[in-house]
Amino acid sequence: MSVLIKGGRIITAADDYVGDVYVEGERISLIGESLDLAADKVIDATGKYVLPGCVDPHTHLDMPFGGTVTIDDVESGQTSAAFGGTTCHVDFIIQPQGHTFAAAVEEWKSKAEGRQLIDMGYHMAVTDLKNGGSLEELASLPEEGITSYKLFMAYKGALMVDDETLFRTMQVAAETGALVMVHAENGDAIDVLIKEALAAGKTEPKYHALTRPPETEGEATNRAIQLARVAGSPLYVVHVSCREAVEPISRAREAGWNVHGETCTQYFFIDYSYLERPNFEGAKWVYTPPPRPKDNRDVLWNAVRTDVLSAISTDHCAFLWDGQKTMGRDDFSKIPNGGPGLENRLQMIHEFGVRAGRISMNRMVELLCTNPAKLFGLYPRKGTIAVGSDADIVVFDPDRKLTISAATHHSQSDYNLFEGTEVTGTPEVVLLRGQVLVENDELQVEPGYGQFVKHAKFGEELKPAATAAA
Repeated sequence: MSVLIKGGRIITAADDYVGDVYVEGERISLIGESLDLAADKVIDATGKYVLPGCVDPHTHLDMPFGGTVTIDDVESGQTSAAFGGTTCHVDFIIQPQGHTFAAAVEEWKSKAEGRQLIDMGYHMAVTDLKNGGSLEELASLPEEGITSYKLFMAYKGALMVDDETLFRTMQVAAETGALVMVHAENGDAIDVLIKEALAAGKTEPKYHALTRPPETEGEATNRAIQLARVAGSPLYVVHVSCREAVEPISRAREAGWNVHGETCTQYFFIDYSYLERPNFEGAKWVYTPPPRPKDNRDVLWNAVRTDVLSAISTDHCAFLWDGQKTMGRDDFSKIPNGGPGLENRLQMIHEFGVRAGRISMNRMVELLCTNPAKLFGLYPRKGTIAVGSDADIVVFDPDRKLTISAATHHSQSDYNLFEGTEVTGTPEVVLLRGQVLVENDELQVEPGYGQFVKHAKFGEELKPAATAAA
């Protein structure tokens, strides 16, 4: 199938110009002005932005957590992604305690088989190197296209690893060309604070934040940076939420260390006060790290503008407020941690980042598309508009007004983090590998179209090739 996108404002991380994009099959084959070519489908993009499909490097679909399972499976989560202009995401395989990495990969791939609407890859969350996966098995994962290892420095008694496991994983990453990701909080200190709060009868949602102070995130971030330096591995700090974590990342990057960080859409907009809302409504915003004091918002905007932080993800980890979050009505520590967000990242960052003058259009593309693709071995196949790249394209209407609401979003969650927010600008047509995914506010493909993408090793390029997806 061929597609000709005519007259749009093509915006990448580096360029911004009006032109045409010609797609043959799954790839972009020509970019130019006033292309006079026959095509099976012609899209008039006059007055619209033509953007690369967004890449979300941090999602949790169909994931067990805290005695329940996230409400969005691969199909519903990827439907949300497609309507929001995200054409590729990287989900987390969580290694169960006592299980091999191979068994975990098989389990997670079976959850996605036949349900995929967009392209996806995986990170491996390492939880057990003593009684489950081995270092040798971990070292083999990059050859299978899984080139990033995630470690939790929090959630004691569940997902948290000790520093030995963290450091040994970093050593393996240094040898195999993988990228180490950390959830950076001091889980031991947090565990003490949670127990003290509950013993004092402090059970409301706000204590989720008060028992996870910013200093615990800052300490763990710095510890991970220093250990990665010793091990010689690259480091990526996920969901950075506060000044205390931004500062050690900034120092490391100024020194030229191989350290990178992301924040998430919600941390620009949701602050601690949301957790204080009455009638347990505050539980909607229980995610980790928690919403921080409002003054951290400007810190984060400055960090993404100046490349202290290199990407914006969603950490989409959706639950029902009524029926899942309410498991913790009498104990904040039992509220499943996470929130929805896959669908609204591009809309929110365009509205409050670009339209508000905080970042440029090019920087938005860099944060949402290009940098995630580069950091996780997907570029230049994903994350840009270039000849030979996958035809993952968003035709974005910069003038269309929309009110974000759970009543109209595509997640199975019964609430939206940004309920009632008015934005100007939203995807109009979304293509994945040359196939129209979304048009006329309707999904145009059946489950099964999306593919698993094998990632290149850290710092290497994923060359576009007809057989690159397996």
